Amino acid sequence: MHVPAELCDAPGNGDATVAVTRAEIAYAMNVLLFRDLLERVPEGKAYTEDAVASGRRVFFDHGAVRSVKIAANGQLPCGEAAITRFLAPLGYRLNENYPLPRLKMMGRAYVHADLPEDIPQFFVSELEVERFSPEFQAAVGRVVASSVDPLDARDLDLLKELEARRSLPLADAVTLLQSLVRCFARQHDVPALDDYELLLKESQEMAWIATEGNAFNHVTDRVPDLHALSAEQQQLGRSIKPAIEEAARGTMRQTAYRAAQVERVFRTPNGCVVRRVPGSFYEFISRDRVRNADGEEVLDLGFDSSNATAIFKMTSADGAAATMAKAA
Repeated sequence: MHVPAELCDAPGNGDATVAVTRAEIAYAMNVLLFRDLLERVPEGKAYTEDAVASGRRVFFDHGAVRSVKIAANGQLPCGEAAITRFLAPLGYRLNENYPLPRLKMMGRAYVHADLPEDIPQFFVSELEVERFSPEFQAAVGRVVASSVDPLDARDLDLLKELEARRSLPLADAVTLLQSLVRCFARQHDVPALDDYELLLKESQEMAWIATEGNAFNHVTDRVPDLHALSAEQQQLGRSIKPAIEEAARGTMRQTAYRAAQVERVFRTPNGCVVRRVPGSFYEFISRDRVRNADGEEVLDLGFDSSNATAIFKMTSADGAAATMAKAA
C-alpha cells in the first residue's frame, strides 16, 4: 500500500513515550480497516494480491461507513456523530456535503487536514430515519436500541488529548487505535428476521446496516486509468460494474465490484436462522488534477451525489444483480 513519505519515519526502539502524530494514528487506523475489509471481500483481496504480485502499490483513496440518524441509538451518539466524534481529533475536517435524496440519506466527505491528498478520506453517510414510514422507524429503533459504545472514558480522554496536542505517546496511541478499530463493526445485537425484512422493503441501505453496522461499506483504490482497469477486471471474470460512473464535472470516475455475499444470523420466534445477504465491496476511483480558486494545481478530492447513489447499489441484493445483468 502507498504510504505517504511524511509518515515513513515511524517511532523506533520500542520507546512508549515517543510521540505519534494524529496523521500517523489516522493512517494506521485506515490500514487496519483496509485489511479487515479484504478478509470480508474475496475479490478485493484477490485484486490486492494481484497488485502486489505485479509490483504495484494500492493507493487507498477513501473508505465509506454508514450511520443511522436516530436519537434512540443505544449507547451510541445519534447518526454520523458515532464516527465523526473521533475523526476530528484524528485531524479530519468536513470537505463537502452530498445529499442522496433517492436513498433518503446525507453523505459527507471528510479529508485529513495535514495530508489531504495522501491520507484516505472518509465518506460517512447518514440514513434519515424520519423520512420513512412509522413502521420502518419502529423497526430501526428495535434494531439499534441495543447498541453499545466501544469507546470508554479512557478512550474519550485520549481523544481530547490528541485533539489538543495533535499527538500521543506511543503506548497511548496503540491503546486508542485498538479502540477506534472496534468502532467499525456492528454494535447492536443480532437483528430479528421480521425487522430485517421490513427494513429491506423500504431501504436496502438500512437493511445492510442491520447486519453490518458501522463496518467499512467499501474501500477504494485510486488508479490512474479506470477504463483500462475495468476492462482488465472484466477479462478476469470478476464482478466489476460494467458502467463507469463519471462525475458531471468530468474530473472523477468510479466503478466497483459487486458486494460479497455473507452469511448472517437472524432471530425468529422459533430460534435463529442463517441467511445470505450483501456484505461489503471493493471500489476503484480515478481523480484528475484541477486548478483551485488560487490557481494552484490540486487533486480533485470531491465526490458526486449521483455517482454515490449508483455505487451504493452494489450492496443492494437486486440492484447489484440488475447492474451485472446489463453486461450480459
